[in-house]
Amino acid sequence: MNYDAITNRHGLRHDPFKAIVAPRPIGWISSLDAEGRPNLAPYSFFNAVSDNPHIVMFSSSGWKDSVANVEATGEFVCNLATWNLREQMNQSSAPFGAGVSEFEATGLTPVASAAVKVPRVGEVPIALECRHLQTLHLTDLEGAETDRWMVLGQVVSIYIDDAVIRDGMIDVTDLRPLARLGYRDYSVVDAVFQMDRPKGGGGEASGA
Repeated sequence: MNYDAITNRHGLRHDPFKAIVAPRPIGWISSLDAEGRPNLAPYSFFNAVSDNPHIVMFSSSGWKDSVANVEATGEFVCNLATWNLREQMNQSSAPFGAGVSEFEATGLTPVASAAVKVPRVGEVPIALECRHLQTLHLTDLEGAETDRWMVLGQVVSIYIDDAVIRDGMIDVTDLRPLARLGYRDYSVVDAVFQMDRPKGGGGEASGA
């Protein structure tokens, strides 16, 4: 099949876009509002966009609390969502009222970060502490504004639980990070394979 992605008349039961661009890492974003109240929410549009400097982004459908909080305080933390925290991650996506702590509602522990005021999730094995770089209000091909917002942050400090380091490297199969697929589907990384990069190769897919 082939269909016009602008009109999005695909004829399927559900829009396949999120199932096509998959798996996607989950940005489990903790933030503080202007009054210092914590917020925690998962974002399926999340990724690293630069390794030098370390820059990550998350994108929000609508001007949600996480975006507003980052704009207000200039900081956020990306917590690694793992298999053993899948239920809490999912619960934290519920539409809690403004000012309600998802930490408290999900039984998670806010722990002081090293370089930012925003707490990380105490139960996660890895957390990226970030300072805000910019927020982009996304537009379409016609220049029309959408209700989509992309937040970019530079990682200023990284927490890694020593227990997940093996021979100087992170053991991803021990971490079992979650990934978002399409529809209501998720995946977990519990198997890996290796390939050597071709000599002289310039592509990014096999970059270290």
